[in-house]
Amino acid sequence: MYELFDRVALKDDVPAHELHRGDVGIVVETYPATDGLEVEFLDKDGETIAVLTLDADEVRKLSTTEPKARSA
Repeated sequence: MYELFDRVALKDDVPAHELHRGDVGIVVETYPATDGLEVEFLDKDGETIAVLTLDADEVRKLSTTEPKARSA
């Protein structure tokens, strides 16, 4: 379902990493056997906020017209 470098958005907040629903990340690894993803979240300057291992159902794939980075 997801491929490397797909843009995804969080479906829920992740308070431990100060990430919020809708924050955008890039898939940097996929784990097909477990339906897991490694997702890197960047700020508007391209600095890494967090890299998280998530289940595929914790994110949604973004269209090409949606924002690319967190605005804060």
